[in-house]
Amino acid sequence: MSGDSRKKIGVVSMVRNDQFFIPKWIDYYGKELGHENLFLFIDGHDQALPEDHASINVVRLPRQRLTRSRGDKNRTDLISNFSRALFLRYDLVIAHDIDEVLVVDPDRGLLLSDYLQRQVRYASLSALGLDVGQNLDLEQPIDPSRPFLEQRSFAHVSARYTKAVVANRPLRWGAGFHRVRFRNFHIDPNLFLFHFGMVDYDISKRKMEDQLLLSAGWRGHLDRRYELFDLITKKNPVDGDAFFKQARRRESILRPLFALNKPGMLPEKPVIRIPERFRSIV
Repeated sequence: MSGDSRKKIGVVSMVRNDQFFIPKWIDYYGKELGHENLFLFIDGHDQALPEDHASINVVRLPRQRLTRSRGDKNRTDLISNFSRALFLRYDLVIAHDIDEVLVVDPDRGLLLSDYLQRQVRYASLSALGLDVGQNLDLEQPIDPSRPFLEQRSFAHVSARYTKAVVANRPLRWGAGFHRVRFRNFHIDPNLFLFHFGMVDYDISKRKMEDQLLLSAGWRGHLDRRYELFDLITKKNPVDGDAFFKQARRRESILRPLFALNKPGMLPEKPVIRIPERFRSIV
């Protein structure tokens, strides 16, 4: 714990070929935790610096061409090692992909920084994963100048994004932050991880046509991710608040046999309507 009575919280992510999600990441976490506590790795000296880079801590790294799976592992290994060093100055570290945002339930009436001041009993905390997508029948292309959740009302409750993103001590994340190596996970009852990677159909379609991504082995991953649009457009949504508690319990029980320290996918692929109180947050 730092000398100050309040816990000091740092946030880490890494990015390449993106100017769409970075401003949202900087704006959200800057307001919640302070710009000086944000650490962003830029993958490659060929990348432009973010517009608001002077307000945060930016590290530019040499580009390493890797396949998708090896790239995922390399990224989480790098951030795990960096986070270990951050614990010399910080009490908690939040780490996840640039297209994800950690949110505390607005019903608690607390900023994320205030909510995380409470005692954390575990090495990490997981947040319930909500994979947000565009309903092609009901929703227009995204306007990045407005909150995403003002424009998107539906999400797939996905164990893939129920990630252990809050570290209470040095640890090693598995590829993609989907698990912590050699440790159990604990889904917090008030934390949500919103994944916005497929928040807009047109933006996602351009990724599907990116030859560099395809040549690095992203085809299968992008094809699977693209199915979210069909799921959200065609499936009848359930009320989020009526389902969240059940989802946390079932994801904790239905663990994959090959990785018991990861939450289990829900076979019916539930789609929820996002509660109104989240609209203006992200």
